Amino acid sequence: MEIIEKYFGDLTNTQKEQLGRLKDVYEDWNEKINVISRKDMDSFYEKHVLHSLGIATIFDFKEGTRILDVGTGGGFPGIPLAIMFPEVKFHLIDSIGKKINVVKAVAEELALYNVTAEQIRAEKHKGQYDFIISRAVTRMKNFMPWTHGKLYQHSFNEKPNGIIYLKGGDLNEELSEINKRKIIHLYDLQDCFEEEFFETKKIVHIF
Repeated sequence: MEIIEKYFGDLTNTQKEQLGRLKDVYEDWNEKINVISRKDMDSFYEKHVLHSLGIATIFDFKEGTRILDVGTGGGFPGIPLAIMFPEVKFHLIDSIGKKINVVKAVAEELALYNVTAEQIRAEKHKGQYDFIISRAVTRMKNFMPWTHGKLYQHSFNEKPNGIIYLKGGDLNEELSEINKRKIIHLYDLQDCFEEEFFETKKIVHIF
């Protein structure tokens, strides 16, 4: 938890309590359903929570923003972001039912009333959102068709509506595969966080 407060110093007491309980809640569920690699639990706050909150260093979502988390797995990046933005509505989807069951349980235990979760394949989901977030579920050329028709055209946040994708490594080839009419902004998380884990981690904003 210290690593979160290192970078986010203006957390409310509620946010501190919710973030502080996250690891225990996930450890309990991980004993029943393996949603997070057990070797990753020792670095849970760095590799899962802080990585997810990298989005919050670049985007300041306004109240009423609607966000879809595609391929959320156990709830990342959606759950940490829902704690950070309690006035923003998050809908977390995944095709694997047991993972969505964990997401629902975590949201209930932490009283995250701005979170809903659904077992469904992304391409089957109907609904429109201001942003679609995800954490490296597939190559971006595969991901893009899943999001077709799911973004509101009108933006009211500072940054335009679009896809926010957490991804690592050299992205030149992947980005070259995306429709040339799309605008792509890249943000290096090593500019936000000093830990070695973030040296190759990026946020891709596509709109």
